[in-house]
Amino acid sequence: MQQVEIVQLLVSGVHRFEGRPRDGAPELPDAELVQTVRVRAGLGVVGDRHFNRPAHREASITLMTAERFPEGLGGTADLRRTRRNILLSGVDVEAHLGATVSLDSGTGPVLLAVRSAARPCAWMDTMFGPGAQRALRGRAGVRCRPLSDGTLTLGPAVFTVVEPAPVKG
Repeated sequence: MQQVEIVQLLVSGVHRFEGRPRDGAPELPDAELVQTVRVRAGLGVVGDRHFNRPAHREASITLMTAERFPEGLGGTADLRRTRRNILLSGVDVEAHLGATVSLDSGTGPVLLAVRSAARPCAWMDTMFGPGAQRALRGRAGVRCRPLSDGTLTLGPAVFTVVEPAPVKG
């Protein structure tokens, strides 16, 4: 168990990155940043664009670590620009690929299977500047499958590795 902070939460009902990155940055409404999210097992974040979508059921929630956001990319890891759901401080989420983890902001643990790395796309160069896509490789967060229902709220939380990743070799 370790103390972490949920820094930002994003629920976006629409896919904002449409067209081509060279067409410029899309509008990113402040209302997509929320205080609380509801998570449903096997489905994702209620109200999010990936909720209950067959193509995303195995990885419908994305986590990102604030401290791993590369310096020099024009600010902080604003979830409106990275399009991740949960921004954490105090834990390296990429270090837990393949593990089952829980995140508890005070209303009970939400279990997440950490499935894969979240790969940065070409839009990152538009959102943060040239070279951002490359700089974010291995630092863009992880994609998770929710294993339990629950609620997450901004502020202090407890991050626990429930089941470590299988040892390779």
